[in-house]
Amino acid sequence: MAVKVGINGFGRIGRLVARAILERKNT
Repeated sequence: MAVKVGINGFGRIGRLVARAILERKNT
């Protein structure tokens, strides 16, 4: 279940979260 949520969530919210994490690591 956690894996499915991660993949499905990555489609919409996951993308925003991933971008926020990437920006935080970049800064």
